[in-house]
Amino acid sequence: MPKRIDGNHKEIVKSLREAGASVQSLADLGSGVPDILVGLRGRNYIFEIKDWRQPPSKRKLTPDEKKWHQLWSGQVNVIETAAEALKIIGLTTDFKDSQG
Repeated sequence: MPKRIDGNHKEIVKSLREAGASVQSLADLGSGVPDILVGLRGRNYIFEIKDWRQPPSKRKLTPDEKKWHQLWSGQVNVIETAAEALKIIGLTTDFKDSQG
């Protein structure tokens, strides 16, 4: 069953694309699969997006997400802001997200 996207999903995708990254939303896959696949400079990054505006209890990984993360042998990061994503992929930018 497809999952809902977090309230900050679109703004993170937009910021990454504006910074020059390729972004493919995976949110429709559900079953614990992370939210986005990001490509930049020949590298791929996988991100699970959590909305920093939600209480901590709503930002925890679901059981399906936990299982997926445990079984995945590659890179995956949980992010709450575009700034976090940009830092992980090695971009420096003047971008300021709504949290900071």
